[in-house]
Amino acid sequence: MSAPLVLIVEDEEDIARLVARALEKEGLQACRAATLAEAQDKLARELPDLLILDLMLPDGDGLELCKVLRYREEGRHLPIVILTAKGEEIDRILGFEMGADDYIVKPFSPKELALRVKAILRRTRASEKAEEPVLRFGDLLIDVARHEARIRGEPIYLTRTEFNLLLTLAQARGKVLTREVLLDKVWGYTFEGYARTVDTHVRRLRKKLGPCAQLIETVWGVGYRFRV
Repeated sequence: MSAPLVLIVEDEEDIARLVARALEKEGLQACRAATLAEAQDKLARELPDLLILDLMLPDGDGLELCKVLRYREEGRHLPIVILTAKGEEIDRILGFEMGADDYIVKPFSPKELALRVKAILRRTRASEKAEEPVLRFGDLLIDVARHEARIRGEPIYLTRTEFNLLLTLAQARGKVLTREVLLDKVWGYTFEGYARTVDTHVRRLRKKLGPCAQLIETVWGVGYRFRV
């Protein structure tokens, strides 16, 4: 089996080279694109296993590419990690709203970035191999084999991370899962200071669940629980 391929979309050559070296040290393949146009060309020719995406690019906003990919069937489940200098909370929230799986702010640790990329890829491959039954909770149906969820028979659009979050909570139904546990199970890491990532994804997931949003219960000061 060949090593997973990561496409790095970054216009600063030094940073792109630094990221590529860090990934290659961890046994991953890396290719680079300096513009949105170049990235779209590479994506059209070969879909990578993961995308690292800068937001401020010479020919546009990286969020637009993220948004476009999430609305295309072939890019819907592509893991996307945003790597940017835009570190305000509103920027993070917007990135997750557009479908990013993770958000890393510059300056950053190349080693940490590579480990988080590996964790996402590990979770992705594990979920693809998993054989689970269809789970039903009232109007909500979770089909693990198809990697999709439906409410009253209608499919709801979830990113890979949102689906894994929903599945993790549902499989532990009745039990309270802390933010740290969810980070470990869904994202594959427990780096300090990223618990708010869980909160942001839970808010987005509840919004998409609509009439079934109440199934995910907040246990204040602890974490979240899927109601039986």
